[in-house]
Amino acid sequence: METGRVVLSGKHVRLEPLDRRHVEQLVAASAADPSLYQWSLVPQGRAEMTAYVDMALAWRDAGSAVPFAIVRLEDGVAVGSTRFWNMERWRWPAGHARHGRGVLDSCEIGFTWLTRSAIRTAANTEAKTLLLTHAFETWEALRVWFCTDARNTRSRAALERIGGKLEGILRSHRMAADYIPRDSACYSIVAAEWPDVKRQLSLK
Repeated sequence: METGRVVLSGKHVRLEPLDRRHVEQLVAASAADPSLYQWSLVPQGRAEMTAYVDMALAWRDAGSAVPFAIVRLEDGVAVGSTRFWNMERWRWPAGHARHGRGVLDSCEIGFTWLTRSAIRTAANTEAKTLLLTHAFETWEALRVWFCTDARNTRSRAALERIGGKLEGILRSHRMAADYIPRDSACYSIVAAEWPDVKRQLSLK
């Protein structure tokens, strides 16, 4: 299963493999309104953004993530970033329909952020739709999940709007943007729910 050089295109945005050539545009994107990222670790400045991209590429090369730049189609400008990660392939027994097929069983969508001008536009919903479609229909994933800081009401509302089901709160789960152990609100969509979720997303 090819995971490292996927390009996903919609009507408003294109998700293209994250690369160092995106650094300058992403620096500008994150600098537009840093107050948006109270609950997210979004790099500021060229040094931080370069380190962020390099880490994402290292994860990609290790096969543990597929990072993207979110590029606005109308002007070709990168307005944010997102990625697949926590990618799992379960050890199905011989004789099982999924054994040896190399399909992806579960993954997380995260590290998602957008610049101020892209907030409350079609960019976020379309980016999530492109990712979910690829996960469920190309990779044949059984489960896609998302985790956000439990205090991040804007992110939680957005996940609920796209059909994410709250699984629960993981306490002291990850480092928060304010460098405390954060509680994470975790949402998921499973394969059986995807057709209905996809229909609802097509109406947004």
